Amino acid sequence: MRPVRVTAALAALLGAVVVPGPAGAAPAHSSSGAQVEGCPRDWSATSEACDGEILQKPVSGVLAKAHTVGRVKVDRASVEYSWPGVYFEGRFRGTGVGIVLNDSDNDYDVEVDGATVATLVTPGQTTYWVNGLTRGVHQVRLVKRTESPWATSAFGGFVAAPGGAVLSKPAPRHRQIEFIGDSYTVGYGNRSDTRDCTNDKLARTTDANLSFGALTSRRLNADYQINAYSGLGMVRNYNGGNPEVDYRTYYDRALLNADGDVWQNPGTWRPQLVVVGLGINDFSTAINAGERWTPDTLLAAYRTAYQAFLDKLRSRYGPRTIIVVSATHMSNTTVFADAAQQIVRERNSSGDDRVRYWYYDNSGLDYLGCHWHPSAHDHQLIAERLNGFIATLPLRW
Repeated sequence: MRPVRVTAALAALLGAVVVPGPAGAAPAHSSSGAQVEGCPRDWSATSEACDGEILQKPVSGVLAKAHTVGRVKVDRASVEYSWPGVYFEGRFRGTGVGIVLNDSDNDYDVEVDGATVATLVTPGQTTYWVNGLTRGVHQVRLVKRTESPWATSAFGGFVAAPGGAVLSKPAPRHRQIEFIGDSYTVGYGNRSDTRDCTNDKLARTTDANLSFGALTSRRLNADYQINAYSGLGMVRNYNGGNPEVDYRTYYDRALLNADGDVWQNPGTWRPQLVVVGLGINDFSTAINAGERWTPDTLLAAYRTAYQAFLDKLRSRYGPRTIIVVSATHMSNTTVFADAAQQIVRERNSSGDDRVRYWYYDNSGLDYLGCHWHPSAHDHQLIAERLNGFIATLPLRW
C-alpha cells in the first residue's frame, strides 16, 4: 500500500475545519437526570442504569418515534447532527412513509424492511416519500452515508401515508459499539471505481453505511456510532495540515462546525466496546520543513495524547468497557503499529487489562477507493477480521 497522497479532494476535506463548505447544492428530491451511584459520568438515573435495570426517560419530539444512537442535538421539531453514519429507525403501519429532511450536503440510504429502496443525493429541504408498499407494519431506516464536517444536517421525523400511522420506535439494541477514527473508519471513497477522484466523486462514493464499523455492527446486531473525521490524527493531521487542531478538538462535539459544542449523552449510550483507529494521519507522511515536530517529539506527543484520550474514554464509559487500540499496515513505516502496541502494553502494565491491541494487515486488500483508500471490498474483509477478533474478547453482552 502506498501512503495516501495529498489531493485537492483531501485538502478540501482537511480545510473543512476552518472554511465553510459548498453552498447552494440543488435538491435531488422533492436534560439530564441525577447520576446513578457507582455509574460512570454521563450515565443518567432517568435512563438505563449501569446494572441493566431499565428506567426509561420520557422522550418527546422527533425521537419519541425514531430510534438513533447517533450524536444529535434534539429539538422538538427536528434533530441536528454532523458525524458520518448517523441513522434513524422507525416503524409504521400502512402503504407508505415520508422522511422529513433538511440537508443539501449529504447523501442517504433509505431502507424499508431491510432492503435499500432509495439513495437520496443532497436532498435539500424535503419530505421524501416511499409509497406503494403492501398494507401492513413495516420498518424504515435512514442512514447518512457521507461526510461533511462543515455542515449541519436536520431530520424532522417519519410521517405515515394517509390511512397509516407511525408506530412506537424500534427497541434499542443491547449491544453498542463506538468507532473512533479517520478516513479509513469513515469509509472514504469506498464505493469508487477509480483511485483518482474529484471532490464530487469523493462525496458520491463515500459510504459510511458500508464501512467496516457499520458492517461489523450489523453482523453482531449492535447499535453503533461512527465518530470519525478524515484527515485528522491524534496530534498531527495528514501532511501536517491545520496544525492548530487535531481529532481531539472535535471528539466531544455533536455538531462539528460549532466551536465549543459539547454532545450531551442522553444516558442511553454506554458502549461495551470502543474501537479506536488514530495514527495513519500522524505518521503516513514525512514531517515537512517548518512543522514543529521531529520524529522523536511526534512519537512522544502521540503516545502521551493517546494515553490521555484512553483516560477520557475509561472515565466516560467505566471499567467494564473494552477499548481496542487498532493499527494497520503502512508501506513507509511501522511506527504507527509499534506505537499503538506500546501504548497497549503500558496500559496493561498499569492494571487496565481491558485495553487490547488489534492489527489488521493489507493481505487481500486492493485499496481501490478514492486516493488509495480501502474499497467496499476491503471494508468487508476488515469487518470479517474485526468480527473474528471481537469473538476473542471477554465481552459481556
